[in-house]
Amino acid sequence: MADTMHLKKDEIVASSLQQMQSQLAVEKMPLREAVAETCRILFAFGHDSGLSGQITARAEKPGTYWTQRLGLGFDEINADNLLLVNDDLQVLEGTGMPNPANRFHSWLYRARPDVNCIVHSHAPHVSALAMLEVPLIVSHMDACVLYDQCAFLPKWPGIPVGNEEGEIISKAIGDKKAILLSHHGLLVTGSTVEEACVLGVMFERAARLQLLAMAAGEIQPIDPELGREAQRWVSTPKRMEVTFAYYSRRASRGHNLPPL
Repeated sequence: MADTMHLKKDEIVASSLQQMQSQLAVEKMPLREAVAETCRILFAFGHDSGLSGQITARAEKPGTYWTQRLGLGFDEINADNLLLVNDDLQVLEGTGMPNPANRFHSWLYRARPDVNCIVHSHAPHVSALAMLEVPLIVSHMDACVLYDQCAFLPKWPGIPVGNEEGEIISKAIGDKKAILLSHHGLLVTGSTVEEACVLGVMFERAARLQLLAMAAGEIQPIDPELGREAQRWVSTPKRMEVTFAYYSRRASRGHNLPPL
């Protein structure tokens, strides 16, 4: 005889979350490996755009972070060719130079102590929305990880290599986890590398779903309370870790990437 059929939804949710926490085992990567793997995952999911896009993560020393070397594509990044840079983009460890566009990352790290990783890419479906100057609309369960978490910058400030762009973007995102930058691309933040990676992948999927729906008709909104409920359900640290691990396995299977 089933003994859970009488439980309320919130009781089942709480029990399921507890079960996930105790039974979903995943081995976390060291920080540098996780940053490199994020680059490779984004490549596998179609986020590459030549040398555009940056992934950064706070390092142990305050005011420093790891990022990829300019001149390498997402699929060429490994833990050994990452750069350690400071807020002024001076290289402290590694060979080469960072992307000058990393400057707006420095501004965001200063404004948001809760952010430990930033993913920025010019993924195609996000870029298409950016060209239309249309905000991201979250209206499907899969995309609810971004429900009420995505800001919108309607005016393109130009190439993001100056301090002005850093000020504009860090203010526009506010306390949200993500932002759609008009005529540019996506930016997501995470308290961990795993979270930022997952949000980046899901941002592009949400944009693709939106464009498909817009082509067929008018997008209907979801109930705000249910959207927030879904956002909480899929946003636990354990869920992010397990999803990141799956993305990593999928990337390695699908693209024959070399070892880290």
